[in-house]
Amino acid sequence: MGGFQVLEWAVRYPERVASAIPVATSARLGAQAIAFDEVGRQAIMADPDWRGGEYYGGPAPTAGLAIARMIAHITYLSDEQMHAKFGRRLQDQGRLAYDFRTEFQVESYLKYQGDAFVRRFDANSYLYISKAMDYFDLPERYGSLVRAFENVEAEFLVISISSDWLFPTPESKQIVQALKANGLATTFVELDSPYGHDAFFLPNERLAATLAGFLENVQRRVREAAARGGCSP
Repeated sequence: MGGFQVLEWAVRYPERVASAIPVATSARLGAQAIAFDEVGRQAIMADPDWRGGEYYGGPAPTAGLAIARMIAHITYLSDEQMHAKFGRRLQDQGRLAYDFRTEFQVESYLKYQGDAFVRRFDANSYLYISKAMDYFDLPERYGSLVRAFENVEAEFLVISISSDWLFPTPESKQIVQALKANGLATTFVELDSPYGHDAFFLPNERLAATLAGFLENVQRRVREAAARGGCSP
């Protein structure tokens, strides 16, 4: 959602956005991402406590929301990271129990993520936010991605992550190509990371240096333009 907001603000308010840094995003969701969103929504709506969204004042659909979060969290990680972090290691017991208890470390991790999420998020909010992400489609709204960026004035730093399969690098490159087609100053960086979509949350020296350098250059140009009377910093 954050990447979509960056693109939306740059398109909708071109005179107010001097720079934009869309990280690990695209101009619209693909079918696979929409599919994961829908499975999560169905998990919430199948929870008896959802009651058509009228659950306030009573039990919340925490079981469905936890499952939705577990599903979504899988998409934030890479296969390489999952293998390195969990593999097929068991959580507590030394051998398989051949029943339906939580046995593998990865199962325990996902259950923890789901249980933690329901303590700070609302199920209806999850439904509407995920649906808003599915509906976001700059190329469809403007006829093409190139036309969507026609009035944009911002300088862009577009960042993708090599192991991100939720928002893969080719989708970031589509944004870059459309920006450059409009003659906009655009820098593209692909971070080589095994941590999937969530890699930008982790300390990364290259990411930090790239962001710092880009913002310093933008600030310098804004100050120079202000000195010439072109705009306010």
